[in-house]
Amino acid sequence: MSLEDVNDRGEPAVSAFDLLGGEPKVRELVDRFYDLMELEPAWAELRALHPTTLEGSRDKLHWFLCGWLGGPQHYIERFGHPRLRARHLPFAIGIKERDQWMACMEQAMREVGMDPAFAERLKASFFNTADWMRNKGV
Repeated sequence: MSLEDVNDRGEPAVSAFDLLGGEPKVRELVDRFYDLMELEPAWAELRALHPTTLEGSRDKLHWFLCGWLGGPQHYIERFGHPRLRARHLPFAIGIKERDQWMACMEQAMREVGMDPAFAERLKASFFNTADWMRNKGV
């Protein structure tokens, strides 16, 4: 998700990556997301879909989000096209898992102090992507 290439005054638009605060803020968001996933029993099913250690997951989500938000394409440089749905097909992802992912990310966005209006915009984009990952009915 990138913002428009230019704003209404014809100036280069600022990317969501820059609005968030660049790589340090993306890393902070990702780390908080995975910390919460490990700590909160409410997200046990979501946590169970991940490897025993989350270091690789943390890095991959950080690299992916940097590019998805309009910053450096770290994920693509390492792995090629994200092919998100295909990469998630081995995991049973339904409404419950999607909603847990969203709730965990929403809490992480709040806890890292993201601007609420910006967080709402991201929430909508995150939801569309998370919903696309579903591969089971419930």
